[in-house]
Amino acid sequence: MSAPAESLTIDDLSRTIPIFPLRGVLLLPRALLPLNVFEPRYLAMTRDALGTVEATGRGLIGMIQPTEPERGGQRPDLYRIGCLGEIAGAAETEDGRILITLRGICRFHVARELEAGTLYRQVDADYAAFAADLEVAPDGICQRDRLLKALQAFCDRQGLPADWDSINTAPDDLLVHSLAMVCPFSAGEKQALLEAPDFAARAEMLITLMEMAVLEPGGPPFGRKLN
Repeated sequence: MSAPAESLTIDDLSRTIPIFPLRGVLLLPRALLPLNVFEPRYLAMTRDALGTVEATGRGLIGMIQPTEPERGGQRPDLYRIGCLGEIAGAAETEDGRILITLRGICRFHVARELEAGTLYRQVDADYAAFAADLEVAPDGICQRDRLLKALQAFCDRQGLPADWDSINTAPDDLLVHSLAMVCPFSAGEKQALLEAPDFAARAEMLITLMEMAVLEPGGPPFGRKLN
């Protein structure tokens, strides 16, 4: 059994990690990200990560955004900051896909990309600046009443359903991170949320983005569910 993420230190985290570059996809500490893996290179990555669970207790994958969409099979440049996740669940489908759920652990800075002999990309990850990610932010740091008001207006404006029972009972830390991940912001906005210096700054940015979206004439073409 792996140790709970909150009992880890950055010294416990592997420096060499496989990365899954997905534009517009965000992973944050302690939040859950479901993924449908079907490309051969990422199937290989997922199987290799699952293969390390018996030896290390964790199957690790780094989520990171490319700075541009991939074109013509060329490897796009990467943003310099991503988030390490551990495989919290996995199931293979009859048609060969693997459905996994990643639980965010800690952000990382890409120290360098490695010349790996694998189908998938690997990096040397530096966690030194993000040790605080391993600590759960206590309730009361974010302006929860303002957050819920902004979320209500955001959902009403876009006609989006939300599971208010779960939202109202979720701790601040998980609520902010889950909303930051699921709200259909632009790739640049998601990267800004990831790179926020601390939890309070990320919560403030999330609230501001929702408030701005409500004020935009016509509203942005959002279409993904929040629950």
